Amino acid sequence: MAISKKNLLLGGSSAVVIIVVAAVLVATLGSSSGKNGTSAANCANVGTGYAVQQGKTVEVFTSVVGDELTRYQTASADFTACTGIKINWNGSDQFEAQLPVRVTGGTAPGLALVPQPGLIAQMVATGKAVPAPSAVKANVDKYWSASWSQLGSVNGTFYAAPNSANLKSLVWYSPKQFAKYGYTVPTTWTQMMAQSDKMAAAGQTAWCGGIGSGGATGWPATDWLEEVVVREAGATVYNNWISHKVKFSDAPIIHAMNTVWSWMGNSKYVGKVSTIATTSFQDAVTGIPSGGCMQLQQASFIAASLPAGSVVSPTGDAWVYYLPGISSKVTTPVEGGGEFYLAFNSNKDTVEAQTFFSSPQWAIARIKAAGSNGGWLSANSGVPAATYTNPLDALSAKYLSDPNSTFVFDASDAMPAAIGNGAEWTGFTDWFANGTPVKTVAARIDSAWPAGN
Repeated sequence: MAISKKNLLLGGSSAVVIIVVAAVLVATLGSSSGKNGTSAANCANVGTGYAVQQGKTVEVFTSVVGDELTRYQTASADFTACTGIKINWNGSDQFEAQLPVRVTGGTAPGLALVPQPGLIAQMVATGKAVPAPSAVKANVDKYWSASWSQLGSVNGTFYAAPNSANLKSLVWYSPKQFAKYGYTVPTTWTQMMAQSDKMAAAGQTAWCGGIGSGGATGWPATDWLEEVVVREAGATVYNNWISHKVKFSDAPIIHAMNTVWSWMGNSKYVGKVSTIATTSFQDAVTGIPSGGCMQLQQASFIAASLPAGSVVSPTGDAWVYYLPGISSKVTTPVEGGGEFYLAFNSNKDTVEAQTFFSSPQWAIARIKAAGSNGGWLSANSGVPAATYTNPLDALSAKYLSDPNSTFVFDASDAMPAAIGNGAEWTGFTDWFANGTPVKTVAARIDSAWPAGN
């Protein structure tokens, strides 16, 4: 998984689903008897339709490094044993800087595992990236919601199939504390806010908040706004906001900012609002098990910052629920991130690797390689729920793989860095620290938008 500002804490079924392949990929393996040095047992884990290509190697250039890269190597071992095609996982912590240099310099990899849709568009603009083959498109159309296909498309042409996914649309709470006070998990935004009122009336801090993160201070507040924008206005407005066709100062975003302020900027719920700007995002979760605060909107990785010994389970010290929707016109809004496989040639070995990486079999292998601790998710609906042994992963995957979900990519990660990693962070920090008016904050961010972007 690529390390972004939202992943600062990260150091790093046995059902067989037949993948969809193009007619040109002749099923030369059949039931396979291990001919040409390939393994029938491994092929059973890979699927049908792949031609043996001994001696071929496909480089996958990625930002994944360390133990996580080793797990990718483990997960692709069956594909290599079945087809003879070796996958060279080449990880670099300078991926974003090196990929454009390699592509324009004539040393592009066969595949790149790209963590930002904006970088996909940048690579397509070089003329070196190639559209995804029909087998890959068929898999994505079958196993992912339409939102994912759109994220991997540029100007209406599909280029890149999704790989992993992560879910940010979660609320942390303590099942033990909820049971103690008779609270229930809300399923609508109205229910959630009404219950927050009850918590406030009982003298409890209904919502934890912390946006401190060193040089990245402010980023958790960008997630709060993103969650509200998609829930109120839907994916079209959300995606036009990323490209600045919809400005921060336009009505839908101003409305969403006011909703955030009535929620996370509401002293009735959070106590002294200005302390949110000086509380680290890691510390914000520490009061959940004890009831020091009752709820926190944050992604799954925050579990690493819970007090030592905290039991994360549906009946334990800490657990999560899905952040409810707001508008009935937006079906199961989900905000998250992920990576995408982008090809730079149409060689048969590259096509077959792409096809495998877009299949349920690949996702199953990669989930299993993560082990009991989990931490790797796919939005591929062909993955049996039982594949996930970590219950938090299973819950997250339920929403990510919902074919009817409205999935949007983390907006601040997709916006120009001067905004998503700059003006938005500083503007939102000022917003919470000083109560700067919403329209003032929005105008400042709009004025910082880079020309030509």
